[in-house]
Amino acid sequence: MEFTRLFALLLIVLEWTQPCLPSPLRPICDLRVLNHFIKEARDAETAMRSCLEGCSLSESVTVPQTRVDFEIWERKTAEVQAQEVQSGLWLLHQALSLLQSSVTNTALQSHLDNSLRNLLSTNAVLRSLNFQEYVPTDGGPAGEDTWRVSTATELLQVYVNFLRGKVHLLLSGAQACQQDVS
Repeated sequence: MEFTRLFALLLIVLEWTQPCLPSPLRPICDLRVLNHFIKEARDAETAMRSCLEGCSLSESVTVPQTRVDFEIWERKTAEVQAQEVQSGLWLLHQALSLLQSSVTNTALQSHLDNSLRNLLSTNAVLRSLNFQEYVPTDGGPAGEDTWRVSTATELLQVYVNFLRGKVHLLLSGAQACQQDVS
């Protein structure tokens, strides 16, 4: 697991130190890193499903909606899309932190630690793409773009689907990640 984080960091450092080398995409745009985060989120979900004791959510939590209406999504500006993704990541961070504080299963704790680190890394990727940083308002985001879950398994399903959906769409469509057509 640490190897892939080091690999991602190496890609970032190589981008900074070798800007004159031709590269089809900036390493920060390499979706293999996101795919690895998705795999780790699925692993956490699988571990949660097999957990019998010490792995419940202490209370219901607010999470982002994961469904995407592609027609509406494509009409949004990149900044609006980024704000939607960042607010969702913020909600997921809050929810996963709550879950982590209530879980006593050590194997699951490790998966949750990875998930929280991956959320922070995803936010760092968004900042590196020059998206304005999300600042939550009082109580954070709420409304039609959120819903509540009451089990840890539901929370981790939302996390996986959010990464696979909106985060993937945002990164794959980011202007900085588009190949130059010259």
